Amino acid sequence: MTALDAVFKAYDVRGTVPDQLDARSCRAIGWAFARFAGTERLVVARDMRASGETLSSAFIAGARVAGATIVDIGLASTDTMYFASGRFDAPGAMFTASHNPAGYNGIKFCLAGAKPVGEDTGLTQIRQSAEEALTSGVDHGDETGGYERRDVLSEYATHVRSFVDVTALRPLRIVADTANGMGGLIAPEVFAGLPFNVVFLFPELDGTFPNHPADPIQPENLVDLKKAVIDHGADVGLAFDGDADRVFLVDEKAETVSGSLTTALVARAMLAAHPGATILYNLICSKVVPETIVENGGTPVRTRVGHSFIKEIMAETGAVFGGEHSGHYYFRDNYRADSGIIAAMVVLEVISRAAEPLSELLAPYRRYADSGEINTKVADPVVSAEAVARHYAALGVEIDRTDGITVDEGDWWFNIRSSNTEPLLRLNVEARSASECDRRVDEVMALVHGP
Repeated sequence: MTALDAVFKAYDVRGTVPDQLDARSCRAIGWAFARFAGTERLVVARDMRASGETLSSAFIAGARVAGATIVDIGLASTDTMYFASGRFDAPGAMFTASHNPAGYNGIKFCLAGAKPVGEDTGLTQIRQSAEEALTSGVDHGDETGGYERRDVLSEYATHVRSFVDVTALRPLRIVADTANGMGGLIAPEVFAGLPFNVVFLFPELDGTFPNHPADPIQPENLVDLKKAVIDHGADVGLAFDGDADRVFLVDEKAETVSGSLTTALVARAMLAAHPGATILYNLICSKVVPETIVENGGTPVRTRVGHSFIKEIMAETGAVFGGEHSGHYYFRDNYRADSGIIAAMVVLEVISRAAEPLSELLAPYRRYADSGEINTKVADPVVSAEAVARHYAALGVEIDRTDGITVDEGDWWFNIRSSNTEPLLRLNVEARSASECDRRVDEVMALVHGP
């Protein structure tokens, strides 16, 4: 393995600082990305992590050696960077490690128009070129490319508000837990001037995450938000991850709203605005999502997990919206990029127009019980997954290999996938009842671990 193999993942660059990712490697990656993108301008942004300024500055220097002019938008959420990439029609690089602990940092890339860059669409070439730069030192020449500083926060906030009818919004009480992440910068700007009473939890930008990790998919990180929702009598709670491109909801009873239920709710709203439209959902979303899309006159299209796949299919189909169970929500009119704050705004408009609270709005969608994602360490994920597949194939069940292994027996289904970066299997199970779901989890896990 080379020095960069450990940090180049399937969708981005990510590692611990400085042992895996440092200024020297970021300078080489900046040079390589500028060469790969082949354009005059690059948008660069960073989140609030302590290493962000040093690493992004090195990246910028390398990119300028390659001749790129940098549009530095400074501190930003990942979805703000995607917006800037679309707005300026320029490739972009975002320095963030999303929900990872404080010791990590990383880089998310896109081409002009927020077009995704993944392992099969450029990351491999960028890594190879960066390795050459580290060996040859070519990234340490004259910085011939230009540099400009741009502030796009106000423009982005206006763009976010354009997804709703602001005249329909009513005085909702909202608790927003930004977990010391970039939501603390973005959300106040978006909500400014709107008829909301917003209580912000941990809005200070602090990449050490002194209050709790910025990973809202983990139930323990929603404890503060749930308490605040009850204490303030809020209509809804919003939990953002570190780079604020994901959001999770909590209803007025402090019950967690899954990414699938949020996808269903937003899909219904998008279909009201775009009758008959195509809506995407990934294959670990609840069955309630495609059911809701059909019930509201839309066309559901199932995709693999991961932003690069969803954005590609969104471009192919013209879908207006796509959702992932993990809390990523994609909008055609947002350069097909994901945005937590846009999804939040759509939900807030839905609540504003409704005569009932969020829990009652969601009651018709709570049709199934799900396990959540269960991660299990195994010696060989591929071997373990194939053992599961063989068992169900022997029973005459069709095996869907679109992304990992999916088995659907009508009243219950599961998907099991290997992690891209760790010796883990990720299992999601859904059934008609909680007891049936638990029983099926035990059944699949027994197969994973073998006799």
